Amino acid sequence: MDSTAARSVLGIIGGSGVYDIDGLAGKRWEKVSSPFGEPSDELLCGELDGQAMVFLPRHGRGHRIPPSEINFRANIDVLKRLGVTDVISVSAVGSLREHLHPGMFVIADQFIDRTFARAKSFFGTGLVAHVSMAHPVCSRLGDHLEAAMRESGIELARGGTYLVMEGPQFSSLAESELYRTWNCDVIGMTNMPEAKLAREAEMCYATVAMVTDYDCWHPHHDDVTVEAIIKVLLANAEKARALVKKVAPLIKADAAAAGCSCRSALGHALITAPEARDPDMLRRLDAIAGRVLNQK
Repeated sequence: MDSTAARSVLGIIGGSGVYDIDGLAGKRWEKVSSPFGEPSDELLCGELDGQAMVFLPRHGRGHRIPPSEINFRANIDVLKRLGVTDVISVSAVGSLREHLHPGMFVIADQFIDRTFARAKSFFGTGLVAHVSMAHPVCSRLGDHLEAAMRESGIELARGGTYLVMEGPQFSSLAESELYRTWNCDVIGMTNMPEAKLAREAEMCYATVAMVTDYDCWHPHHDDVTVEAIIKVLLANAEKARALVKKVAPLIKADAAAAGCSCRSALGHALITAPEARDPDMLRRLDAIAGRVLNQK
C-alpha cells in the first residue's frame, strides 16, 4: 500500500510508564506476525476523536523486556503492517543539562547512537539500502507535539540531542561527563535503532523524551536510583497520556502529511540491482519497502 495515498494512522510507542492509551473508541488488542520475529506485545488499536491509532508498549505490558532485548525491527514492521504512517515515540530519559529538569518533556531532534547489541537495519546481504539520517526526526510531527504540549501546559524544550546508550545499567560518572562534553542533552536506552528503522520504513517519527532525573553528573542531586525515577516517571506518564489526546486531532487535520519527505525515504536508497536481489529478502520486506519494490 502506498502510504502517501492513505489517511494518516498514528502509532504511539510507549516507553517506561506508558503501557496504555486512554479514551480509545473501538479498543482492541491485535496480535500481528512479523518475519522479523516477535514484537514486544500485541498492539492496541482504536480511534481517538476520529484519528486511527495503534499503540505498542515498547517493553511489553508489565515492563517485561529490557532495552537490549527489544525486537525493534519486529516492532516497526508490525506497525507498518497495520498502516501506521506517523510514529510518536515516548521515552523516559535522564537529563545532561541543568535547565532540563525532571518533569520536563524534550522534543529531541538529533541522536548519537552508542548501542552495540541490536539489529539496526531491515536491509542487508541480498538487498542493500542507505537512507539519510541527517535529520532523524519529522519536524512536522515535532510542530504538532510542541503545539499540543503548550496547550496542555507541559513544560518543554524544542530540540536537543538524545544520546542512546546500550544499558541496562545507568551511566558511570565518567560517561555522563563525557556525553556532556559532546553537547548531548538527554540520555536514554531505546530510541536507537528505533528511529533508524522508522526512517527505513518510510514512517514519520518524532520523540517525546520525558526527563526523570539528572543522570549522575549533577553535584547537587543523588545518583540515579530506580525509586526516584519511578516517582517522576508516573507523573510524566499522566502528562504523556494527556498529550496524546491533544496531538491526535492536530495530526488528523494535517493536510501536508501526505507530502512529507519521510514517507519517501527509500526513493533513492536501494543500491542492489533488481536482478541481484535476494527473493527471501524481498518477501521479508513486503511491508517495509513495498512502496518502492512494487513500483513498475
